[in-house]
Amino acid sequence: MKELKGNVVLAMTICFLGGAISSSVAQKVSATTSKPTSSPVSFPSWPRVFDRNGVHLVVYQPQLKAWQKYRTMVADTAISVTDKGQKPILGVISWRADTLANVSAQTVYVNDIVVLDARFPSLSPAQEAGMKQRAHQLYPTITFTIGLPRMIASLEKVNEPVRTVAANTQAPTILVSTAPAMVLLVDGKPVLAPIQGTTLEYVVNTNWDLFFDKTDYYLLNGKTWLKAKDLRGPWTATVKLPPDIGKLPAHQNWDDVLKAVPPVPSGQVTPQVLFTEKPAELIAFMGKPVYSKIPGTSLSYATNTENKVFVHQPDGQVYVLISGRWFRAASLAGPWTYASDSLPGDFAMIPRSSPAHDVLVSVPGTQEASDAVLLSQVPTTAVVNRAAAEAQVKVSYAGQPQFDKIETTTLSYAVNTPDKVIRVGDLYYLCFQGVWFISRSPSGPWKTADSVPQIIYTIPPSSPMYNVTYVIVSNPTPTTVQTSYSSGYLGVFVIGAAVGATVVYGTGYYYPPYVYWGPHPVYYPYPYTYGVAAVYSPYTGAYGVGRAVYGPYGSAGSAGWYNPTTGTYGHAVTTQNAYGGHTYAQTYNPWTGTSAVTSQGHNQYSQWGSSVVTNGDNWAQAQHVTNSNGTAGSFQTSKGSAGAGYSGANGNSGFVAKDANNNNVYAGADGNVYKKDSSGNWSKYDNGSWTPVDPSTGANQTRQQKQNSASPNQNQSSNLGSQSGNTPSTGGKGSDQTNSRGAGRTSPNQPGQSPAQTSPGSSTSPGTMGQLQNDSRSRSRGDQLEQMQNRGGASGGARGGSRRQR
Repeated sequence: MKELKGNVVLAMTICFLGGAISSSVAQKVSATTSKPTSSPVSFPSWPRVFDRNGVHLVVYQPQLKAWQKYRTMVADTAISVTDKGQKPILGVISWRADTLANVSAQTVYVNDIVVLDARFPSLSPAQEAGMKQRAHQLYPTITFTIGLPRMIASLEKVNEPVRTVAANTQAPTILVSTAPAMVLLVDGKPVLAPIQGTTLEYVVNTNWDLFFDKTDYYLLNGKTWLKAKDLRGPWTATVKLPPDIGKLPAHQNWDDVLKAVPPVPSGQVTPQVLFTEKPAELIAFMGKPVYSKIPGTSLSYATNTENKVFVHQPDGQVYVLISGRWFRAASLAGPWTYASDSLPGDFAMIPRSSPAHDVLVSVPGTQEASDAVLLSQVPTTAVVNRAAAEAQVKVSYAGQPQFDKIETTTLSYAVNTPDKVIRVGDLYYLCFQGVWFISRSPSGPWKTADSVPQIIYTIPPSSPMYNVTYVIVSNPTPTTVQTSYSSGYLGVFVIGAAVGATVVYGTGYYYPPYVYWGPHPVYYPYPYTYGVAAVYSPYTGAYGVGRAVYGPYGSAGSAGWYNPTTGTYGHAVTTQNAYGGHTYAQTYNPWTGTSAVTSQGHNQYSQWGSSVVTNGDNWAQAQHVTNSNGTAGSFQTSKGSAGAGYSGANGNSGFVAKDANNNNVYAGADGNVYKKDSSGNWSKYDNGSWTPVDPSTGANQTRQQKQNSASPNQNQSSNLGSQSGNTPSTGGKGSDQTNSRGAGRTSPNQPGQSPAQTSPGSSTSPGTMGQLQNDSRSRSRGDQLEQMQNRGGASGGARGGSRRQR
């Protein structure tokens, strides 16, 4: 493993948000790190106002037509142009632009705009021609951001492919207890490491403080010590410890253990120790299971457990949600079978007011599942400074590099290092912190890669290297390269086909660890799908992992590390609560091997630092100054244009001066500009004024929309786009599939084509009205998602405790 100095350790945590620092370059983290203050996510509001050379420009929210590969955006936008001393002129701009998304910041940067067409129906042909020319000159100088929730809401009506994975659906070992219990996972045969200055050894490949004195095992659970001759038990409480436990080295992350020495009778009930050699899930009830009926359904949910357990009537089948997957059994005793593809329809009918509603994200066909799937497809992109990145990369091995074959391919991967090194012919590729490198030697020197061989993207999910297939390189220059990753790199994958797609944690495969049984044994684990209490957060699009019953070190099996340079071991710990989407503590992602203090807004690229990567376009730089009143930012584009923005501490944002009117103006597919009032009636901009459009049409459609939204979780399968047309990905992703999503928008226009116009004052076609209603629903849904995101950011979600380091 990489060289670690002093108290620098491989950290463990409750929730991997993706913001991290590599174990090789991690900075020392104080054991008493204070909790950063949480604040709501701040999204720029619409419309935006720009003042340029005496021209007052109001830009309304773009209406998405396509987001090609989640990188190129095609949209229509209603705009208002006012020359000094003149009346506003409204029109429609059709345009295409590059985008760079930052998923953890919930932001999409829009830049390099190309105007495809401009229409100003209220002007004469000669005036319109002049205004079109101005639009082609002015609009491309704008650089702005769109909140990712609004993009997700718009994507629901756009056909974009979804990458799914052929995951392993075999049920894990599921343990059930109605009394206090804990899961003692020792990942295979115990790996014992000596402790300096003592005769003791401790078990490296577990998530607990577990010691061996050549005769007995001693296990620390909170402040209670347990003792057993064999790992399988029986375990009994003890207040008598080997004298050497009191001699554990100080300041080597044994401080919390030393606080439990000498042991003091706690008076607490001794938990049942459930031993396992492979990851297992524990359903822990506080006494006999207690169930509460969910109104309007045939379901009841367990109220005296942290697990998601349901009973369906009249068949009495028990359902449990684990790592985003559903499993079913006739009783809690099992046997359990995979059930995500055959859930009763009642699950989609769980009211959002129910305490059990948070499982909807894992119910195929629901709005929540659709949103999560869409979010998982959006890549986070950064521009990498080649020289700066190359200066930080170093791969260390335990001994000489060793490689194992990757099944179904001609590739092999390094096993005796925690890094992702893949051999392709006589070349070596390294995926390090979301950036690809290449070398002719497995030990480097490493150079940033201009491209990655397509064969790497055929690595199957059964390989522990699979997550690197979600990292892509593009747009290389002599000094920079653009790189991006989507959620699979972080261990969040999409499964499902005919009945709908959902996001899950892990591939479902168990990857055996690498162990070298020498004088100083070496243990390198891979991430687990189960046994980590994975809980999805809609606020981050990530899964939080870790719960106390699995040990105090977060994600089981990754807490111990070995430094081959010094021949010593280390250990890391955090206390945790897995529930919610944000963390106040340090984070660790076992899929990427990165760790650091982090908070909302960080991602895999933030660990590099601003000297190495730019989050967002290399053509658009953003500088921010933050105080208690809010954040001010400026944007400079490659075209020399600049815009200023203000993001208030209350979450309201606007460019330059202020918001203009309400965000209720739309571009019609017929080239006209429309406005919707609070009653749902539509008006068309006609020769400087607003003309009502068939008053009954808008109101009736609005009433129909409200009726449809009364049961938001029903008949949602059309949003998942995995009903038909599943085809293998053209990108050569091995076992992956690409599904088309959504029914598409009404009467879409091809990019660059001018839509047919209707004469001023004429009635609006049903096709245009349908398009306007679709865009109105998307806008309302975007408002809802942004409000949810703001609430999630304000509440902070999961709160992690303090950490000790070894």
